[in-house]
Amino acid sequence: MDTPEQEDNTIDAEPSLEGEYDPAEAERRWQQRWVDAKTYAYEGEPGQDPNTTYAIDTPPPTVSGSLHMGHLYGSTLQDFAARFQRMADGDVLFPFGYDDNGIASERLTEEELDIRHQDYERREFQQLCREVCAKYEEQFTEKMQSLGSSIDWDHTYKTIEPRVQRISQLSFIDLYEKGREYRKKAPAIWCPECETAISQVETEDDERDSYFNDIAFEMRGENPPREEFVISTTRPELLPACVSVFVHPDDEENQDLVGETARVPIFGHEVPIIADDRVDMEKGSGVVMCCTFGDQNDIEWYQVHDLPLRVAIDETATMTDLADDYEGMSTEEAREAIVEDLEDAGFLRDRREIVHDVGVHERCDTPVEYRVSKQWYVEILDHKDEYLEAGEAMDWYPEKMFTRYQHWIEGLEWDWLISRQRDSGIPFPVWYCGECDHPIIAEKEDLPVDPLSDDPPLERCPECSSEEFEAEEDVFDTWATSSLTPLINAGWDWDEEAEEFTMANPELYPFDLRPQGHDIISFWLFHTIVKCYEHTGEVPFDATLINGHVLDENREKMSKSRGNVVEPAEVLDEYPVDAVRFWAASAAVGDDFPYQDQDIVAGEKLLRKLWNASKLVDHLAPADPEEPADLEAIDRWLLAELDDTVETLTEHFEHYEFAKARNHLRTFFWNTFCDDYLEIAKTRADSASTQYTLWAAHRTFLLLWAPILPHAIEEIWQARYAGSEDTGAADFDSIHTEAWPEPQGHEADLEAGETAMEVISALRRYKSEKQLPLNAELGSVSVYGPLEGFEDAVQSVMQVQELTVLEEEPEIATKIGSIDLDYSTLGPKYGAKVGEIDSEIESENYEVDDEEGVLRVAGEELEADLFEVEYERTYSGDGEMIETESAVVLLE
Repeated sequence: MDTPEQEDNTIDAEPSLEGEYDPAEAERRWQQRWVDAKTYAYEGEPGQDPNTTYAIDTPPPTVSGSLHMGHLYGSTLQDFAARFQRMADGDVLFPFGYDDNGIASERLTEEELDIRHQDYERREFQQLCREVCAKYEEQFTEKMQSLGSSIDWDHTYKTIEPRVQRISQLSFIDLYEKGREYRKKAPAIWCPECETAISQVETEDDERDSYFNDIAFEMRGENPPREEFVISTTRPELLPACVSVFVHPDDEENQDLVGETARVPIFGHEVPIIADDRVDMEKGSGVVMCCTFGDQNDIEWYQVHDLPLRVAIDETATMTDLADDYEGMSTEEAREAIVEDLEDAGFLRDRREIVHDVGVHERCDTPVEYRVSKQWYVEILDHKDEYLEAGEAMDWYPEKMFTRYQHWIEGLEWDWLISRQRDSGIPFPVWYCGECDHPIIAEKEDLPVDPLSDDPPLERCPECSSEEFEAEEDVFDTWATSSLTPLINAGWDWDEEAEEFTMANPELYPFDLRPQGHDIISFWLFHTIVKCYEHTGEVPFDATLINGHVLDENREKMSKSRGNVVEPAEVLDEYPVDAVRFWAASAAVGDDFPYQDQDIVAGEKLLRKLWNASKLVDHLAPADPEEPADLEAIDRWLLAELDDTVETLTEHFEHYEFAKARNHLRTFFWNTFCDDYLEIAKTRADSASTQYTLWAAHRTFLLLWAPILPHAIEEIWQARYAGSEDTGAADFDSIHTEAWPEPQGHEADLEAGETAMEVISALRRYKSEKQLPLNAELGSVSVYGPLEGFEDAVQSVMQVQELTVLEEEPEIATKIGSIDLDYSTLGPKYGAKVGEIDSEIESENYEVDDEEGVLRVAGEELEADLFEVEYERTYSGDGEMIETESAVVLLE
């Protein structure tokens, strides 16, 4: 695809480690270079064996015009996986898609152009959507490239493009032919704002302020058991749609109502009173009105008891003529007006404020309604067990996210409604007979088709021979297409000659990874499993990586209404991209976590550390030294520790534990290599062993950091290890196409080496605290701890004249340094005696019984949870003592 123009698409000069690192310049330069050179292009050969290539089923973001912190975070996690796998295994498909069909793109277009879709012809509005989306897609591409993501920009798709439309329509036809789809006139969840039916997955509960209204219904008939009864409702505007009243069969107090008739207040029509065990006896009076339709219970009652249909609210949440005097009002206006009239007429018994959950459309936060209409459904309720088994067959990172998937499936109550009454979307490839309504399905070879402009594939209805046809005007739900992303990227299509479905790239399917946010498990992940399982009989991916949300610093969800949104553009203007990527690796996958500048600042410091350490290595060691026959102990130890680090990081990356990988690598690189080993290397720069170790370790560190800090690492790599003279050429050997490092089999006494590093660090700190130069000589140093084989390293690096390794621990006295009391518990328990306890402890009049875990003081016996003892170790011999984690160091 075309990529955006940038200020400069060449490298002006050969990369060099001279001077300071300029992240802004380097990042822009390498981002363009990677795109120009197609560094991340998927080069697999179509038709290879199935599932032989590592492939990522990336989420196509909704074209919304903005890149939020969730995009930045989620896409960076995906990139960590892609970069590691590309280095570890070679071929990786890391594609990118744009979800530009459906309600989201329509709402974007309406907001962008300040228009309403109802005011345009369908094709005219569709064209406007395409133009607006194209502009935002270009901007989105620029923003994604500015993150340094290793996306293959030649493998992109749009969910509205003809190829994808064909696949989406093929999916519909295949499921229809398998008997997995049906069209039915039935109650459906409806969004009045978007004026379309929606599926269960697109609704969510939102807390809203409301009122509970107690309304009196009059009893009718010759000998009613009482004059009236009361029902409680939050939606009095549904009274004109009331078709019955229900009482629970076990409700003894209200059993006398069953079989009687009631009159609906104000509106006057009469309704039956029926027993049904769906009634919640604990809610309100226990007597419930049924309206067509207020909720799921109303729908079930309507179907089970064959109740009449009374439509009081239209598709725009406006009251119909059934509402009499309230016709034309919005539901909110009618609600207040009806309550006032109920009170005036003497039917309102009580009204009290409440806060309750209201079902809303997740895209626009509009309370949903329920309307009877003809809609297309995918049958899923009968395959819930199979979809659950498919989820169990996948690896979940983290495992706990499977529970969300399981709970969603277990709570399903509706088949998947896939038709939408919108203008911009993929059309159903269906016509209907004008006489008998028989559906006519398009031929597979003709796809994609638009029934509004294309003719049906036959001239007469096969059922009644009518020549009159009506085009289906509805379009697919967005998720009906987005759920096909693995099949889209694998090239799924109908082979006319073979009369079967095939894949152009079977080596990709099933995909290795599905990365996504936890908020769309019930949307994208579930629907993808449904579609792909029904089409192929396979689970569409081996593993799923579920990321959490980025919260504000107070761990609150970011929202524009709260004013706590952190804009990625502002963050990227202030900090290097690599520093932001370092932040993105700070949290365990799946956890929501707060945005904190300090994590990015730590990333900036690491970049400077990397750069300065690389400059020192460049000064001390040749670019490609030979490995000496015998490595010195301290060098062999460092390389052995590095082998362990390579093994650890490989395991972390394979299990998508990016935070663990980052933290382990930073600690070893910063503390052990930079702060300790490089200081040692300065004193041994002439050693061939040290020069080789510097080269091997530094090169390995760059490879290990490459997935997380791609820009800075590429700059250092090119300056130190690649160094092509033709720096303006598109072709170059990127570190990101190098092989992931493997352990080299170095063996050393790791414990002794670690002790040696501790001792060297301790002696360095000692010199610094005493304001001695680092090359100052130390007379006599004794060490108790495992140090065998590393004595010379400690002695030479720290200028120790005489070093002695002790076989027995020196005599060290242990005494109590302080006793800390838990006053929050101690005060309420002992009151005024706390002062006496403090005084006795200060006077050292107490006894600590370690065996029983108690403190005896001031005549009391304090339990272990009330105090904490800190011990001090002291050396009474000549000289000073320094303790490290593994050793005792004595200086005379």
